[in-house]
Amino acid sequence: MVAAVFHLPADAPPADGAAPLAVRPAEPKAPAPAPRVERRFDAKRWVLPVAAPLLGLALLIGVWALLTQNGGSFPTPKATFEAAVKLFSDPFYSNGPNDQGIGWNILNSLQRVGMGFGLAALVGIPLGFALGRFAFLAQMVNPLISLLRPVSPLAWLPIGLLVFQRADPAAIWTIFICSIWPMILNTAQGVQRVPQDYLNVARVLNLSEWKVITKILFPAVLPYMLTGVRLSVGTAWLVIVAAEMLTGGVGIGFWVWDEWNNLNVAHILIAIFVIGFVGLLLEQLLVAIAKRFSHE
Repeated sequence: MVAAVFHLPADAPPADGAAPLAVRPAEPKAPAPAPRVERRFDAKRWVLPVAAPLLGLALLIGVWALLTQNGGSFPTPKATFEAAVKLFSDPFYSNGPNDQGIGWNILNSLQRVGMGFGLAALVGIPLGFALGRFAFLAQMVNPLISLLRPVSPLAWLPIGLLVFQRADPAAIWTIFICSIWPMILNTAQGVQRVPQDYLNVARVLNLSEWKVITKILFPAVLPYMLTGVRLSVGTAWLVIVAAEMLTGGVGIGFWVWDEWNNLNVAHILIAIFVIGFVGLLLEQLLVAIAKRFSHE
């Protein structure tokens, strides 16, 4: 007797009165391989950030060369470059207090900027916290800030010379008084923008004023504070050039004025590029520090 075997489809309904057939589950299929991603060179990401500034610099040099091709008192880009190569071949020579290399002049200016800017940070940041925290103090001090902030650094310099009777402290004083305002205003604005709920929680927990500042206000205000610091260091570097032109001594501002007295326009142009490059480095350094703290 031969048994017949019938293969029914898995979804076929069972016959009337018959038990449902057990359906064997299908074998799992192997996952399809992931599509191969081709890595392409991203020109917008890698080329443009370098090519665009170089193109702008080349355009500036081209216009400069075009305007000076007929000669005159204004040096050509080639003559300025040759003067720069000679100048930076020995930037740290010293033939006396009034004849030093451009390297010493830059370092002396940076030292004055560091001292004036540091004093401004020590005074301006705590004062900004106080103004943002206490409304009465802000109402009392804000009119004074609005009155003194627009004053030119050249107006503050004689006050420093009168008080300190020396050029270096007068220049540091001028940097201090001109670079303190962005730190005060930005820090106070950051404190005022802290959500009131944070302060209500601190009041419920009965936190001390020191813990409110260090645990609640400082992390929230840090981005505003760093923005003020970045603006202040640019102001400080801007002020030092004007201050050193008037006070003399060793510094990039005095060096520019001395080269003007010698009618050396090529060195003045070199100084302009150096001042701009150093200011850019200082700002980018503080931007990197701000990003570092912002990610945390």
